[in-house]
Amino acid sequence: MVEATPEDVGDRYLVDPYENWCQGEGIPIYEDFAIDMLAIEARHWPRFGVGGALCHLKGRCDYLTIFLLELPAGGKTVPQKHIFEDVIYVLEGSGSTTVEFADGRKHSFEWGQHSLFSVPVNARYQHFNGSGRERARLASTNSLRHILNLFRNDAFIFDNAAAFPEREGRPDYFSGEGEYIAIRPGRHQWETNIVSNIMEFKLKTWEARGAGGSSLRFILADSSIGVHVSELPVGTYKKAHRHPPGYCVFAVTGHGYSLLWYEGEENFIRTDWHPGVVYAPPDMMFHQHFNSAPGPARYLAVQMGSTRYPLFQSKFYTYDKGADSSTDDGGNQIEYENQDPRIHKMFLEEISAQGIKSGMGKFIAEVP
Repeated sequence: MVEATPEDVGDRYLVDPYENWCQGEGIPIYEDFAIDMLAIEARHWPRFGVGGALCHLKGRCDYLTIFLLELPAGGKTVPQKHIFEDVIYVLEGSGSTTVEFADGRKHSFEWGQHSLFSVPVNARYQHFNGSGRERARLASTNSLRHILNLFRNDAFIFDNAAAFPEREGRPDYFSGEGEYIAIRPGRHQWETNIVSNIMEFKLKTWEARGAGGSSLRFILADSSIGVHVSELPVGTYKKAHRHPPGYCVFAVTGHGYSLLWYEGEENFIRTDWHPGVVYAPPDMMFHQHFNSAPGPARYLAVQMGSTRYPLFQSKFYTYDKGADSSTDDGGNQIEYENQDPRIHKMFLEEISAQGIKSGMGKFIAEVP
């Protein structure tokens, strides 16, 4: 019997194929609690033929990762196809994407700032920057981390002949048309492949989440990656809540801050956000979003597991009733009357300094 020494173990102990892959891509890797994707540096990424960076959030899960793709003026990506799913959010710029299926059928669609779309899994696609003067930056939230750690084979992931016609959706899904699927507040769905502008898309009121907020969930290319867009009215904030890790939250419009804490902790962690910033609350850490802008604040959240395909038992519970039921009833939401009194006082001081009037009077007793 030959016994390996600790020095001989090498790549046979505690291996993370995804992390190794990242190191071999030759582009910047950013890891932080929150990352401003409009401010970080992108370097040439041979795999995509454009600038790129990898964004690893402290509160990420074991399934999702975020790519930054920067297309220079008049630039385009190298054609891609892959077995992992991804959701693209356009941080800035405008352009178009072509999609080709295994049988030769093609679709093309245009996108601009605040567009949201997904290419059906393993379809060949290519992104084009439509401007001859300005860059375009795209955020790709995708499941490569999970797929690569599971199969550990680049050819299987990036050169796979498998076709998934059931994921294509209706032809008009590529023009922004879709289908509204009414379920109940906080779970209503819009199914399509592209949303032209999530700033302008009409959301649905979700009273149980508090303060007149609204939300809508999107099913993109029949993906297992869940997406929802929420909005906070002027002078308001949402109820505190918690959930499993990996909810990547992109600030879309407005500005504000979020407070985060674990149950039983006295001190809060504060994260300030504005358009371009993405962050992810860690596993079951309470967090609460506050709009301190003079207009509505809208954000995008992307996570593994959707209201159609929850994937995990924790998500089945969350999407069923755990998301907006009180901790008093075994749920994951803190009602306004049960929150730490410091929270409301802090919010009033924050918006008062900016000359904004509170809109919370009808939801919580205002303190002089």
